[in-house]
Amino acid sequence: MSTNPPKAPDVVKVSILGSDSIVLGFHLSDYIITDILTVAPSSTYVIITDTNIAPLYLPALIDHFNARFAENSDNNVKPPRLLTYVIPPGEVSKSRETKGQIEDYLLANTCTRDTCILALGGGVIGDLVGFVAATFMRGVPFVQIPSTLLAMVDSSIGGKTAIDTPHGKNLIGAFWQPKRIFIDLAFLQTLPEREFVNGMAEVIKTAAIWNVNDFVLLENGVDSIREAVLTKSATKPHQGRTLATRTVGQLLLLEVILASVRVKAHVVTHDERETGLRGLLNFGHSIGHAIEGIATPQVLHGECVAIGMIKEAEIARNLGYLNGVAVGRLLKVLQAYGLPVSLDDKRVKQLLGDKYCHVDAMMEIMKIDKKNRGDKKRVVMLSAIGKTLEERATFIADDVIRKILSPEMVVLPVTESPKGPTRNVTMSTPGSKSISNRALVLAALGTGTCRLKGLLHSDDTQYMLEALQKLGAAQFAWEDNGETLVVTGGGGNLRVPDTEIYVGNAGTASRFLTTVLTLVPTAEGSKRNATVLTGNARMQQRPIDDLLTALKANGAQIKSLNNEGFLPIAVTPIGGLKGGEINLSASISSQYVSSILMCAPYAQESVTLHLTGDEIISLPYIDLTIAMMESFGATIERLPQNTYRIARSTYKNPDVYFVESDASSATYPLAIAAITGTTCTISNIGASSLQGDAAFAVNVLRPMGCTVTQTATSTTVTGPPIGQLRPLPLVDMEKMTDAFMTAAVLAAVTSNPDGNENITRITGIANQRVKECNRIAAMVHELAKFGVTASELPKGIQIHGMAIQSLKAPAQGVHTYDDHRIAMSFSVLSTVVTNGTIIKDKKCVEKTWPTWWDDLEHRLGVQLRGIDLGPLHGDHEVIGDSKPAASGDSNATIVVIGMRGAGKTTMGQFAARALGLRFIDLDAHLEGELKTTIFDFINTWGWDRFRARESEFITSVLAPSSPFATGHVLACGGGIVETPSNRQRLKQYVQAGGKIIHLVRDFDHVERYLNKDKTRPMYGEDMRLVWNRRESWYRQCCNFEFVAYVESSGLDEEIAIDQWKLVERDLKRFLDFVVTEKKINDISQTASKPTTFVALTYPDIRAGVKELEAITEGADAVELRVDLLKAPEQEGPIPPLAYIGEQLAILRRYTSIPIVFTVRSKDQGGAFPANAESELFDLLSWGEKWGCEYVDVEIAWSSKMITELVAHKGNSKIIASWHDVRVETPWNGSLIVDKYKLAERYGDIIKLIGSAQSFESNLALEIFRTARKTSQIKPLIAMNMGSQGQLSRVLNDFLTPTTHPALPNKAAPGQLSLAEIHMARHLLGLLPAKTFYLFGTPIQHSFSPTLHNTGFKMLGLPHHYSLFQCSAIEYAEDIIRDPDFGGASVTIPHKVAVMKYMDEITVAARIIGAVNTVIVENASEADRSSTKRRLIGDNTDYLGIMNTIKPHIGTDVHQEALVVGAGGTSRAALYALHMLGVPTIYLYNRTTSKASSLIKEFEAHFSITLLETLEDAKVKPTIVVSTIPADNDIKWPESLFSGVSSGIACDLPYLPRRTSLLKAAESKGWKTVEGIQVLIEQGFWQFEKWTGKRAPKGKISSEVLAKIGL
Repeated sequence: MSTNPPKAPDVVKVSILGSDSIVLGFHLSDYIITDILTVAPSSTYVIITDTNIAPLYLPALIDHFNARFAENSDNNVKPPRLLTYVIPPGEVSKSRETKGQIEDYLLANTCTRDTCILALGGGVIGDLVGFVAATFMRGVPFVQIPSTLLAMVDSSIGGKTAIDTPHGKNLIGAFWQPKRIFIDLAFLQTLPEREFVNGMAEVIKTAAIWNVNDFVLLENGVDSIREAVLTKSATKPHQGRTLATRTVGQLLLLEVILASVRVKAHVVTHDERETGLRGLLNFGHSIGHAIEGIATPQVLHGECVAIGMIKEAEIARNLGYLNGVAVGRLLKVLQAYGLPVSLDDKRVKQLLGDKYCHVDAMMEIMKIDKKNRGDKKRVVMLSAIGKTLEERATFIADDVIRKILSPEMVVLPVTESPKGPTRNVTMSTPGSKSISNRALVLAALGTGTCRLKGLLHSDDTQYMLEALQKLGAAQFAWEDNGETLVVTGGGGNLRVPDTEIYVGNAGTASRFLTTVLTLVPTAEGSKRNATVLTGNARMQQRPIDDLLTALKANGAQIKSLNNEGFLPIAVTPIGGLKGGEINLSASISSQYVSSILMCAPYAQESVTLHLTGDEIISLPYIDLTIAMMESFGATIERLPQNTYRIARSTYKNPDVYFVESDASSATYPLAIAAITGTTCTISNIGASSLQGDAAFAVNVLRPMGCTVTQTATSTTVTGPPIGQLRPLPLVDMEKMTDAFMTAAVLAAVTSNPDGNENITRITGIANQRVKECNRIAAMVHELAKFGVTASELPKGIQIHGMAIQSLKAPAQGVHTYDDHRIAMSFSVLSTVVTNGTIIKDKKCVEKTWPTWWDDLEHRLGVQLRGIDLGPLHGDHEVIGDSKPAASGDSNATIVVIGMRGAGKTTMGQFAARALGLRFIDLDAHLEGELKTTIFDFINTWGWDRFRARESEFITSVLAPSSPFATGHVLACGGGIVETPSNRQRLKQYVQAGGKIIHLVRDFDHVERYLNKDKTRPMYGEDMRLVWNRRESWYRQCCNFEFVAYVESSGLDEEIAIDQWKLVERDLKRFLDFVVTEKKINDISQTASKPTTFVALTYPDIRAGVKELEAITEGADAVELRVDLLKAPEQEGPIPPLAYIGEQLAILRRYTSIPIVFTVRSKDQGGAFPANAESELFDLLSWGEKWGCEYVDVEIAWSSKMITELVAHKGNSKIIASWHDVRVETPWNGSLIVDKYKLAERYGDIIKLIGSAQSFESNLALEIFRTARKTSQIKPLIAMNMGSQGQLSRVLNDFLTPTTHPALPNKAAPGQLSLAEIHMARHLLGLLPAKTFYLFGTPIQHSFSPTLHNTGFKMLGLPHHYSLFQCSAIEYAEDIIRDPDFGGASVTIPHKVAVMKYMDEITVAARIIGAVNTVIVENASEADRSSTKRRLIGDNTDYLGIMNTIKPHIGTDVHQEALVVGAGGTSRAALYALHMLGVPTIYLYNRTTSKASSLIKEFEAHFSITLLETLEDAKVKPTIVVSTIPADNDIKWPESLFSGVSSGIACDLPYLPRRTSLLKAAESKGWKTVEGIQVLIEQGFWQFEKWTGKRAPKGKISSEVLAKIGL
């Protein structure tokens, strides 16, 4: 049968720039050929497409072209040629390279200006081919045949053409209008669904800015439009080609796309070059492009624009240009077509994986617009659906954009606001969530049309509306610009939907819908046989068992799909709800009761509902439901003993139903009035309200001291002066449970002038434990962050009031548990907390009050600021630069696992202190829940019962809504991994981004401890067998491992305190890197200061620990060659994992520099088996888990293994390496370029090692290196192996591998020591000799020359340090100006006078008021366009003090410090203590006035308290620093050292070595720091700042002490 179209197609044409150039229709292949030959006659036609599109549409076009000339052959007329060119798909082809290849093809085929080019494909093809047409032969005709919806309605129209460059997208291009644009809507049927949805974003955008009627079509036509595209099988060939064959869906699809095309054509016609009007088409794009700049390619353009539209609409709403209803409608229609509306969308998060769109990064991207105006960005503002504020983009301030984009909100106190709060405000609150959801159900089930006014536009009601639409319950339409919802009820006729019903965390919707689903009579005609109701993770933890039990007892067929009594559930139709007698426990939630009540009239027989249980929860809400049912015509009879009889009937919809405002929401603005002493009137909630929470002002705020006036319809509250709210000894809030959190935050700031207890007790709120979260526990936990004492009662909460000025805002913010009421309650409290309070997950308020933050700021006068606490990472389109997995919020809870006795409690407590988190021993916590010890529980009930309880416990603790989800270090019991379910839960926690640290300790130590510990039950089996069983389980469940290395001699010896201190130091370094992301592996690539790492070659690190300090002198990192390790009694070539972990721990103990973790294979010049890929990558993954700063991976391995390793790198940096052992990739060949690109793709650092066959190999390498520098983003290590390649090691300037004479052998042939490299660089002129000086007087006895010249000599540096004694700094001017001047130390009397010569003074030197170090920086290092030398004045005195005291500071003691003396050195001491984070600093000086003056100088930076006498008994310092001469006559009082038993005393004079202060402190058990230690330490810092190299501390210290004679 012929497939040729029977009739000419019916097409629609749209005019653009005066020509009917745009043609729309269905199945247009033959029409396209005919039309092109007519409107663009040419000698040659070239169709350019990609490999995805070519097989779908190219053959038909070729066939029609050939058929046209076969049918009309004329020997006298030469037919035109048809050429085709196919390129790879995707954005990568939109490049200069591909453009050049196309042009070469055209030229090779003798194409001339008489050529017409056809672009067949999506946006990439259109942009690229259009640019080719614009420039080939100075411009040839071209035709757009877009194949994607996005290209049809956007990129193909308007003449914009472009290609991408490494600097950005679409940066090179031209305006070049196509002759024709053929929009064949039949093409859409071959689009993947996601691509179709991607294009719908542009269609929705156009309607949103231009025409409300088009928008309504999109709102109401979702199913038809989707069906027209996504139903692949047409009932007829070429269906839709003619009007007669078009389906309803095709007609609607054409109409909405035609509308979008017409708008684009109109705008382009009137503003072709985008001078104003055309900018309107960028609605959603300003922010969408910022998101796309980070999220591409994982998230598509249209998806980014959809999110951008919502954010830009929210900006308009915040500024008062757009109402909340319009935002809600826009959000609803985007979601209906399957587009994301938030970066928190589940699909977006899955697509992004480890990427994070940080607000700062988005704002940086938005800066790149030449039309920005200062700190304002161009953003299109909607004023209504179908209308914009201006006919161009509007300039919006950065702080407004940031506030809307930020996931967290900072609430600033009204007491610190220049304007203060609004003193007298009248406002209304959004519609009641409870009434809105009930009204939707009743109107949908009813008959007739009802107009719902005042409906709450929120997440909860949106979920309910979508569910009812899926069930076919009613028809819905909007009126009054979205203010009125018109519901045409279906009379209870329901169907099984084709997809599951998802309700997020909407508890009300989920409970009401559970019974509604039982009304579905049959699954006939549906794709499913049951309706599935589900929600998000928290919703699936909220119980509905009592409701399910009652319904199932009545015959309903309901199945819990995961956990019994919880969502998700599947409801199978059985003819409807049976009815009759129903017994329901109502002691958990009144929503269960309302759910059955509302559906009861539609049961098969009249319902008699008996409520059982100890008490009926929230009776006012049951009364509310009954009142509403009666207003819809139902009859409910109240019987004794909590029984209701509901007659069978059908709801009769009233013409109009007004949704009352939400009384629970009204409590927040009223509470703000109460806490800030202002007046607030809620104009639409009063005494006549059906809602129990309407009594909050009268029953709660009035007893707390507020003035309350309440009429039938309004409520006014005036608060007392700030700080004068009174506590409520006992208040029963059973009738207004949702308002208890508002009362709780007010109770936190009460005072009791009578002197009685300042405690508020709230009862009757037990049901709040099963809401969005356990609200009572959450309030206790979050109030504690402010310093407020609160505790749970059996059915309530108890709060101790405190002074407002004592409140402290939580550093990491308030965790909201995805609970709108917690967020709004704590924003009330935050209005009086100093410095601003962070409210996390601000969007959760959208559940009931989407405009809460807008109203809080603009109506209530509270200042807000947006903030993003997420991880900020740069982004490049390569695997190696993705955001580290499991990095991010340093406040996130850390779980510690390991054997009992490994030190989980000791180390966990230390970790909590170090990170500012709270420590919880989960075993101890579990004992509290069990109300007995674990030992006794197991003896009574056995291990199996205990493990079951433990499993329930760990599941609840690790739940996202748990109070322990943030801010904790949780130490698990040793047996937590014994059950598969626990192991799975821990793995899930890791997969969700959590951190689990496996703590390992030498098993001999563990065994000794366990033999002594009798507080836990013994294992009942050999402890080593237990460890052998659990070891692999622990490692499967963790994403980090810390090995606690303890040196111990003797099996019975206790671990010394000093040993634990060293372990704590190692753990602190580990945590700083893996948790707080301190970037000690950010080593810069600077040619003038090359960096190196020393490669260790010990089979056992212990053999070289005494030499490690010398070996690592001057190195920037140290390499652990794992393939060279060999354990005692090791069998086979691969060392055991435990041995490697211990070796790493030893290395971390003895060196503080970053570690490079390398497993070099035999094929790449190492010792690891070349056929053991999985074993090698297992070790590399452990390098990441052990927190190694660098991990070396060979790019010769499989892509899959490397990609997996990179994806889980955490904060480690990947060195992607290639070693040309077989001489396969010479530097002047193409293969080495391929290796470079591969390494660039995977690594943070590129490492390419060649083989030097001759000296010329080094020259070829340098040519290669130079060629890369112009485009190089990532650091490059490039060298040659072998003795002939040693020059390349000298010339390499980033992380050159080195050896050391003390090592047993070199790690690679040709390796040099650091000293050898420096000497060679000097001989080559790359390291000029510099002279350094000490300026001051008197200085003849200074030890600085010994210190620095020893360091220069040890590292092979050609520099020299001399003394220059002068009474005035001016005498040193010639030295300072000398080109060979390298830098200087400065001492008295020149530390201030030298500042005038400095180009820059560091912050430290400026605050201290003195420069003791002059650093010379050649500006060419930072600015290649300049060779000017810069002098930088710094101060290392404070670094000497800070870093000698720091190792002795514990984390378990509140630090207070005392500085004695008010001279110049005391300035450095004060600043050092401040930088150590010491919160309380005292200053004592005999001349009090001098000390007072010094304190005043520092008051702008930090606080210092004057101490008038050392005998002050109130002062108990933990640190004492003396800056006065050693020969002082001060008698150090014993009371000075009585505050703690292990303080720190530092005396800065270095002779005599043991001063009277140090002796007095030492006699009290204090640690002491000598002045000579400080002197040498500050010298180390000077050395490093001058040379860029770590000083060889051991040799320098010994030489200086020898010089002094100590």
